[in-house]
Amino acid sequence: MSENGNQKRILLIATGGTIATKMTKDGLVPQMTSQEILECIPEIANICEVHTIQLFNLDSTNICHVQWIQVAKCIQSHYTQYEGFVVTHGTDTMAYIAAALSYMIQESPKPIVITGSQKSIYRKETDGRVNLLNAFYYAISPYASGVHIVFDGKAILGTRARKTRTKSYNAFSSIDYPETAWIRDGRVIPITEENYVDRVPKFYLNLNPSVFVLKLIPGISADIFSYLKEKYDAVIIESFGVGGIPSYGNQDFFQAIGDWIQSGKFLIMATQVPHEGSDMEVYQVGYAIKERYHLVESYDMTLEAVVAKTMW
Repeated sequence: MSENGNQKRILLIATGGTIATKMTKDGLVPQMTSQEILECIPEIANICEVHTIQLFNLDSTNICHVQWIQVAKCIQSHYTQYEGFVVTHGTDTMAYIAAALSYMIQESPKPIVITGSQKSIYRKETDGRVNLLNAFYYAISPYASGVHIVFDGKAILGTRARKTRTKSYNAFSSIDYPETAWIRDGRVIPITEENYVDRVPKFYLNLNPSVFVLKLIPGISADIFSYLKEKYDAVIIESFGVGGIPSYGNQDFFQAIGDWIQSGKFLIMATQVPHEGSDMEVYQVGYAIKERYHLVESYDMTLEAVVAKTMW
């Protein structure tokens, strides 16, 4: 985009999402190309040299492990040609791809920045232009490396991000971990240091999507494990509070979990509470089964990170 040899070269990888939508008779649909998105922030020419790739154009509801692998492969194939990467993506599953890329591309000295918007960049009152511009500011920053979401003036570590608001511009929160940086008027203000400058990136391009998240509700039956065992290799249990398995006056859940583990399948205990994580040793309902089966806990990991890491 620029002929200034002193500018950093950044690759924009467009995948669709709200930022690329236009209105149709059936609602908003991603339609804008990567070049059209870029044309909405002409001032970028003064910041860095940008090349674009339209990898696909999907609502993020329709993006899963298949597309995550495509993005990782795209970054790997262009890694030596660019000094940073910006991925535009829908917000609904953005935290999942951020976590997945964090495990698939480890210790990257070059920044991999994911951004999007709550309103189309095509609209006048959008947050898309600021978010995209901030993503590029962060991508060229000497403080940036690894995988981050940049949204509403904040940089959030890929394994700590969660969408916590459906409509507001401050859609993402950093869960139980400080934000990495703030971006204000083109300035990147570092908060925590995630620096892989002297590292060589490690790429992992295989994922096993056979993972199920089971959210416990009061009165749930242990029979669900019989069904899950036929279709999934791993189950993540979102338990109550700090973590526990209900008994309801019988040992059905204990026996079902024991059978699951003995069959060679993987089980992780998580919590459905948003903050502060699990600790199964606090209460008898958690301690007893953890001791018996040496269960793996996710502690303060986000659910998105647990899902992505289990697939990885």
